[in-house]
Amino acid sequence: MPQNHDDVHYISSDDGSQTINSRPQGFQAQYSTLDSSSVNCVYPAHSSTSSQSRSGSPLSQQASHSDHAYGSSPSVSCVTQVPSWTLQELENVMFGPDSDIGSPDSSMLPGTALHEINWRELLGIKSGDLRQLLIACGKAVDENACYMDALMSELRKMVSVSGEPMQRLGAYMLEGLIARLSSTGHALYKSLKCKEPVATSSELMSYMHLLYDICPFFKFGYMSANGAIADAVKGENFIHIIDFQIAQGSQWMTMIQALASRPGRRPYLRITGIDDSNSAHARGGELDIVGQRLQSIAHKCGLPFEFNAVPAASHEVMYEHLCIRPGEAIVVNFAYQLHHTPDESVGIENHRDRILRMVKSLSPRVVTLVEQEANTNTAPFFLRYLETLDYYTAMFEAIDVARPRDDKKRISAEQHCVARDIVNLIACEGAERIERHEPFGKWRARLAMAGFRPYPLSLVVNRTIKTLLDSYHSCYRLEERDGVLYLGWKNRKLVVSSAWC
Repeated sequence: MPQNHDDVHYISSDDGSQTINSRPQGFQAQYSTLDSSSVNCVYPAHSSTSSQSRSGSPLSQQASHSDHAYGSSPSVSCVTQVPSWTLQELENVMFGPDSDIGSPDSSMLPGTALHEINWRELLGIKSGDLRQLLIACGKAVDENACYMDALMSELRKMVSVSGEPMQRLGAYMLEGLIARLSSTGHALYKSLKCKEPVATSSELMSYMHLLYDICPFFKFGYMSANGAIADAVKGENFIHIIDFQIAQGSQWMTMIQALASRPGRRPYLRITGIDDSNSAHARGGELDIVGQRLQSIAHKCGLPFEFNAVPAASHEVMYEHLCIRPGEAIVVNFAYQLHHTPDESVGIENHRDRILRMVKSLSPRVVTLVEQEANTNTAPFFLRYLETLDYYTAMFEAIDVARPRDDKKRISAEQHCVARDIVNLIACEGAERIERHEPFGKWRARLAMAGFRPYPLSLVVNRTIKTLLDSYHSCYRLEERDGVLYLGWKNRKLVVSSAWC
């Protein structure tokens, strides 16, 4: 397996769409039958050229500039499966019945002896079925099969960053597969995670704001969490909110205004904002910028306020960083963050459970948890790949109804704020895989083991979220179960919000 791959070229067509027109560098793949016989196929490097193409895909080009079913694993039965076949059948289809597998002649070049109708029939892929082809490509990469290059070449012809939802998702999943084969996934993820010179901080802010506006996922998370917090700190005079990923601090602007408008004495509010250096570029600076912004809002509202900045990754946070004071009503917020904290599957230190135990030792009034409802943490590659396909199909469909397909800002927002997660899920393993989602059932078990009990979200929160969704597409679904709120698209749950004490 090589360490590099050729550029992926996006070629613009007359309708403004873009298609991928390249292949990875030559790599060696092995196909094994159940009886352990195998054949090695070496595909030579191939570079496609076009006067219309530009070097590098939207993702790989940027990389060159810088170093969510309830309580159980998702069922794969609902996803089209790729059938098994014999080695001899595969050889006959790809190279012809009389070919010499061991000879390095032109018959081994992809496409020279590969009959599309035959291999589609053999793999059970209907012509034009992009979803089936994506699944077949993932299975081929998982098995290191010698036919994967042919499948990926076909996939390149069908994907587009300005096409239908499945075409756009397919473009980024293909990018993830290429990065996995060339071991460039981590560098690509880092380049897309708010690093210069991919985009300016103002551009990244505009991309994030676009997604915030056109999809209700972030508003759902922030509003449901804030509702639980407001209920838990009624009558408290000293409130300390600990946010484990404060980002821009947007969640707390409305909270400051709400606390300032409370009848009677206004409480003293402290916010401890935790975030690592990766978010600095998107913010346009360090955490002090967030503190200054929130301080300004609090001052205008007449609310006593203090900000404590903790520039650290969540797994680095210790008790002493939190500056706990006697008499405070402590609130802890995990909004789309805890899945980034490594657990026992990554290393010998289980920081995910350690953080929860530490938070429990603070005796908080409430802990809010907002997470994507997906199962990608410990799932093996192919199951994780299928989960990524299923989850992000729903997300791309949700984005699709809100903005035109040729909208350049939407394309950029997907590339910078969504594609990076897809690439990380597909291309990376071990400590380099940051996106490690768990279904709510697993989070519930972790919280219970740490000593927490559920703090049901109120009917007021439920009604508020329902009112929010009135301004969005009718395919969004809100479900309440045992005081926990689920937001989904059609039949797929995407985000779950819960509270604990």
